[in-house]
Amino acid sequence: MRVAVAVSDDEKFTEHFGRAQKFLIYEFDGDKVELIDRRESKKVPGEKHQWSKSLKIVEDSDVVICHQIGMTAKPGLKSEGKKLLKMKGLLKKF
Repeated sequence: MRVAVAVSDDEKFTEHFGRAQKFLIYEFDGDKVELIDRRESKKVPGEKHQWSKSLKIVEDSDVVICHQIGMTAKPGLKSEGKKLLKMKGLLKKF
């Protein structure tokens, strides 16, 4: 299973899905978790509704973890068959 985590620029905290500039991509086989990629999602400061840029970054993931997600982005993510987990705070190392 592939898991995408929306993270802050310093990669220490979970981030809002549509505003995240970075995503950490993990592979989980049921026993162990392995970081396999770091992806950037360049957002334009001040521009609204950029969640589709984030969706493109996580298109090969099964699960998305983020701090928050907008009302438009949430159904968009689910329509792509992604599971969503909202978690706030410090990203703990696996």
